[in-house]
Amino acid sequence: MRRLALAIAATLACAGAYAAPTAIPQEALTKAAQLREQALADNTGWQVVESLTTEIGPRMAGSEADARAVEWAKEKFKALGFDKVWTEPVTFPKWERRSEHASVLGAHPQPLTITALGGSPAGTVEAEVVRFEGLDALKAAPEGSLKGKIAYVDFTMNRSRSGEDYGIGGTVRSRGPSEAIRKGAIGYIMRSAGTDSHRMPHTGITRFDEGLTPVPAAALSGPDADQLNRLVARGATRIRIALDCGWDGSYTSQNVIGEITGRSLPKEVVVIGGHLDSWDLGTGAIDDGAGVGITMAAGHLIGQLKQAPKRTIRVIAFANEEQGLHGGKAYAAARAKAGEIVQQHIAAESDFGAGRIYAFNTGSGNPAESREATRQIGEALAPLGIEYRANEGGPGPDVSPLAAKGGAWAWLAQDGTDYFDLHHTPDDTLDKIDPKALAQNVAAYTVFAYLAAESDGSFGSEAKDVVPPKE
Repeated sequence: MRRLALAIAATLACAGAYAAPTAIPQEALTKAAQLREQALADNTGWQVVESLTTEIGPRMAGSEADARAVEWAKEKFKALGFDKVWTEPVTFPKWERRSEHASVLGAHPQPLTITALGGSPAGTVEAEVVRFEGLDALKAAPEGSLKGKIAYVDFTMNRSRSGEDYGIGGTVRSRGPSEAIRKGAIGYIMRSAGTDSHRMPHTGITRFDEGLTPVPAAALSGPDADQLNRLVARGATRIRIALDCGWDGSYTSQNVIGEITGRSLPKEVVVIGGHLDSWDLGTGAIDDGAGVGITMAAGHLIGQLKQAPKRTIRVIAFANEEQGLHGGKAYAAARAKAGEIVQQHIAAESDFGAGRIYAFNTGSGNPAESREATRQIGEALAPLGIEYRANEGGPGPDVSPLAAKGGAWAWLAQDGTDYFDLHHTPDDTLDKIDPKALAQNVAAYTVFAYLAAESDGSFGSEAKDVVPPKE
């Protein structure tokens, strides 16, 4: 009998160890429907993006405008009613762009419209151009075959809602220069990682592998890439690239954080945000002023409720995403050091422009227990034209370091059909944002953050190493 009693007790103890499925109370779902309609009629998101892009403009990490943007974000959080606002330091190498020029030499002299890739060194090179259709073709070139020449990778991205070709275009930008150097090249150019036909080149960060001597690296606008192709087809073509840019010490910026404190579980946080920095060519409206505006507005609307949600809503304007996810990495490292991964209830970042959100999902190292709550949130988002897709998605860029440490994430997929027409170009300006589409994003983030904060149970955050899926 004693053995039987012990077995029953052990069975009951094991059963108790399994948490009940995470779910959301009906009262919260009713309130979320009201919030959804309120957000659709609200213009706070637009006002925030307009303020950021007008008063600060481009905000390259480490620039004077970076510091002004931090002060702007602190004041904006306070003006929007967040009850706690603070900053956390983020230190990184500082890269500067000063000037950039390129031209065709010889029998058909003419200028080329280029932009230096972030991380490129300064320098002037003149040499014959060797064209490759893609990065694999460059990798396949014989060793030493580019000695004294300029490598040119001519990969063309296709337009799509998910922006999937950017995975290839971004790799051409980040990995191409190192491959060119290994083959002996003294310079590197690429067709911009973009989908437009405007004479506006796309910048973005590149990397040089350890042990290699960096060479000038730049991107051509689409029309200039087409022009260069026609010239190369006519015979050997020499070009001149002159870049004045480079690294200049280190800089400390800030993650700027605003909170709406939760009523009963204030130490558990629902994290939403966007990145505060931008490249210097445009005014950073879609990348990522929109994300800052969307998430600040969502937090503001939740903060206007007579009763705060159960958990804290934490909105983060991340520092220096563009040059290496520095803000997201710093935030995740600080949470891990403090033993706070499990308190990161769930996190989502808006960093894919201002197109309408069309799909939603959540994930973690063990998402099964939260499927019901995720489904409920999906139902609340459905009137916004958003589909629940249970087996898709991944964390946003600045959320990915947190997800890699075991934090739960949410995916709110934006329509990026025209995103790479504008991305990292002078054309990234406020007029490209549709206010109604922006309001739909605000409504989606408001509903998601509120319902996640009101959920009974966990979305699966746990301190452990994870390889999160790509967004």
